[in-house]
Amino acid sequence: MPSLLTPIPVGFDLARWLDALGTRFAAFAQQGSGCVSYGVATPAGRRFVKTFRRESEGLLRRALTVHAAVAHEAIAAPLAVYHLRSGEHALVYPWLDGGVLYPADPRGAAVRTDPDGAMARFRALPTARVEAALDAVLDAHVAVAAAGFVAVDFYDGCLLYDFAASRMHVVDVDEYRPGPFTLDADRLPGSTRFMAPEEFRRGAVIDERTTVFNLGRMLRLLLDGGDVEAAWRGTERQLAVITRGTDPHPGHRHATVGELATAWRAATTPR
Repeated sequence: MPSLLTPIPVGFDLARWLDALGTRFAAFAQQGSGCVSYGVATPAGRRFVKTFRRESEGLLRRALTVHAAVAHEAIAAPLAVYHLRSGEHALVYPWLDGGVLYPADPRGAAVRTDPDGAMARFRALPTARVEAALDAVLDAHVAVAAAGFVAVDFYDGCLLYDFAASRMHVVDVDEYRPGPFTLDADRLPGSTRFMAPEEFRRGAVIDERTTVFNLGRMLRLLLDGGDVEAAWRGTERQLAVITRGTDPHPGHRHATVGELATAWRAATTPR
């Protein structure tokens, strides 16, 4: 099978290729990246197809570089990449059941408090199930860091929870980059609820401690019973780990993702 870094050429435009692939049963067009994705039922099973326009090729290259270097059961990995005659590229993934915790939705932040939505349902799970899901995300990012990458644009929209299987997936690592690096823009892409202070400062060093901050914010926001950080479900020991991990000064945080994960697990004991 060709390497993921070697796109498979297709002599069709996007619409014809999708029709040849199978039957479209879903479309996701309201993505901040500008990429349009589809759910497609194929003879081999259901697939998630993410398309990249010519101007998004940099994003595609980053995604392929990360997937070529990082393999973890919690990180959704593509099966193949295709180069279409119309100039677009497409990544084909297995379809994952469940719900994205913060999906693109015209309601914006209100979707997180919809009682029938994935986020509200996730926050209503028993604490132990939530903690297990968060631990899977931490473990995936230990692998990301070990491969020399830092998380960029990591937030709750990158997380899909399979309620039937009690399993969390990281579904979007397209912006992750080799690190450390120096920020050459006014800010990085991402959700301000998850981003570290240095991600807003041109010339700042973005490194593993930045990922620690992002993950610390995930722990704080997802182990809360509500959406305004006023219904903490964890313990004081866990909160102390988060407080250190999200210190505004990078040097005061856990130095590595592995260190954060170890501290979190030590604080997350059976109750």
